[in-house]
Amino acid sequence: MFNVSGINLNTINMSTLEFNDTLTSLENYLMAFAMNYTKNVEDARDLTQETMLKAIRYKDYYTPKTNFKAWVFTIMKNIFINQYRRKVKSGTIFDDSQDLYLLNSSTENRNAPENHIAAQEVQAKLDLLSEEYKEPFEMHYLGYKYKEIADHLGIPIGTVKSRIFIARKKLMDMLPEYKYRNN
Repeated sequence: MFNVSGINLNTINMSTLEFNDTLTSLENYLMAFAMNYTKNVEDARDLTQETMLKAIRYKDYYTPKTNFKAWVFTIMKNIFINQYRRKVKSGTIFDDSQDLYLLNSSTENRNAPENHIAAQEVQAKLDLLSEEYKEPFEMHYLGYKYKEIADHLGIPIGTVKSRIFIARKKLMDMLPEYKYRNN
């Protein structure tokens, strides 16, 4: 029997009150765990808060009679990994050299006028895509997971992946001048 703060988690259906009480009883543990990831108090607080919000949002995905604490800590780990990937992705360019390394781009040229113009051109071409391709592509670009996109649009994950792939291909065809661009 798994018990946190006197709350029995072995019941078939956990009430909202029990769920929230159990979750808030883990807040200090979550904060300590978040500090291991972020090494910064403010970032750890943000990560803890986001974890708790996501746990509440996805409460129905918790399987009764399983380790609640592990479930919540897994949510935190996944949030941290996704945030890290977004940060790396936003600061990374593709090198079209023979070895195809991923290089970190410097921040000094990000605000250059040619980058602003390029962004406008890409956005103009993106606006030409039909909604069935544009919406999943934009959501994926913003960091949503395939499952989240599929749930939001009410379509299968395979369809989401296919539409994102097709949107990328269409954009590359519409923007050939950027295919091998170096920054």
